[in-house]
Amino acid sequence: MQCSWCDTLSAPSRSSDSAIVPARSQEGHFDRARTSLRQTLNRYRQALRVPARQPQGVELQASLKADLDQISSALDKLNSGIFRIAVFGLVSRGKSAVLNALLGQKILQTGPLHGVTQYPRSIYWPPDTSGLNVNVELIDTPGLDEVGGQLREAMAREVIEQADLILFVIAGDITRTEYRALAELQDAHKPLLLVFNKTDLYPDQDRQTIYLKLKQQFSGERLRIAPEDIVFVAAEPAPIEVRVEYPDGRIVHEWEAPPTQIDPLRSKLIEIVGREGKSLLALTALRQARRSENSIAQTSLRLHKAEADDLIWQFAKWKSIAVGLNPIAVLDLIGGAVTDLVMIRSLARLYGLPMTRYEASKLWNTILLSSGGLLLGEIGSGLLLGAGKSASAVATAFDGASGIAAYGGAAIAQATLAGYGTYRVGKAAQVYLEQGCSWGQEGASTVIQEILSQVEPDSIVQRLRRELTGE
Repeated sequence: MQCSWCDTLSAPSRSSDSAIVPARSQEGHFDRARTSLRQTLNRYRQALRVPARQPQGVELQASLKADLDQISSALDKLNSGIFRIAVFGLVSRGKSAVLNALLGQKILQTGPLHGVTQYPRSIYWPPDTSGLNVNVELIDTPGLDEVGGQLREAMAREVIEQADLILFVIAGDITRTEYRALAELQDAHKPLLLVFNKTDLYPDQDRQTIYLKLKQQFSGERLRIAPEDIVFVAAEPAPIEVRVEYPDGRIVHEWEAPPTQIDPLRSKLIEIVGREGKSLLALTALRQARRSENSIAQTSLRLHKAEADDLIWQFAKWKSIAVGLNPIAVLDLIGGAVTDLVMIRSLARLYGLPMTRYEASKLWNTILLSSGGLLLGEIGSGLLLGAGKSASAVATAFDGASGIAAYGGAAIAQATLAGYGTYRVGKAAQVYLEQGCSWGQEGASTVIQEILSQVEPDSIVQRLRRELTGE
């Protein structure tokens, strides 16, 4: 028996005109992601062509190759247009049955015994996706409480990283194990649907009560699932006994399997894939690329830490000397900014991280604005000291001894402040460089922010945006 109220959860009506805009924006997101990944690969592959002469260079190139393989794999997934839907849950919740119902045939093995599914298995699903050229792949996984320890975690982690959408199947009250598993899945920041299976075992009134309870249960800060992302299905309804009357008057009772109640989930998935599938594909690929860039940067920073610290001190020293000797205040400010930009690019070059002059200046501005006003205050103080130093230089022409003393005091104070400012900029740049160069014009982080700022209201990407940004 199918309740009408849960059908409306996953199939909101949309006009044909409103579907055109998302399709265009999806293509834009998709193309931007491919451009970003191609640029990232081209940048870092140049570093692989340079022969490694030192032990840390060999280690860095080995790490670089492994991370670039991950980015290349993400780009291949984009080019193939493979949208992956991974199904998780505890044993005996009917994960495989849900996928069989979506497929319309029993392909995956199901049964009363625990642990029928031992390893992740992928099946192609050809729904109507409104001509978006997206290939949907369904991934069945073992029960989260069946596969032990490290093996389970490794398999789950690999599937989660590749997934564009996650289904979590339950079949009753949420257990503590399920709650923890859901929390871990949400920490991956992937869009998630909660699928309540085996609803044929509950009367309509009980389903309504269960829905309201789930809605309240997942409205907190730690674990939040939007009401529209809770879907009720009966993937493999329990057989019911029916009375059969034959023409000769015989009456027998037979067991008959009712039809599956999978339409709410099928409609929901088709809507998501058609409306925002390519945007989700782009986000998955970009986040994989960003993780790989972060890994490259962290390895490089670890291997070159001593050299980087020495480089920062050298630039701080040079800037102090130049500022101390220069009598013109404005040139101090301009020259100091140029010195900081050259230092940032030199650090990036030392780490083997690509950085343009535009990206270096953008990073410098970011460091100044995020420093809580301290560095800006130092610049202001340095400008005042520079003005005093310039005035002292003029006064030297009229009163040599006192002018020289005043000039020397202002020069020492300004030089010390300038050197310390460069040191702080250098240390802050190291923190930003740990995240790779993903903030550039075509960087993964930049494109991710663009996609999240352009998504439609009430879409699953919009809810993902709130989860990623805390809005």
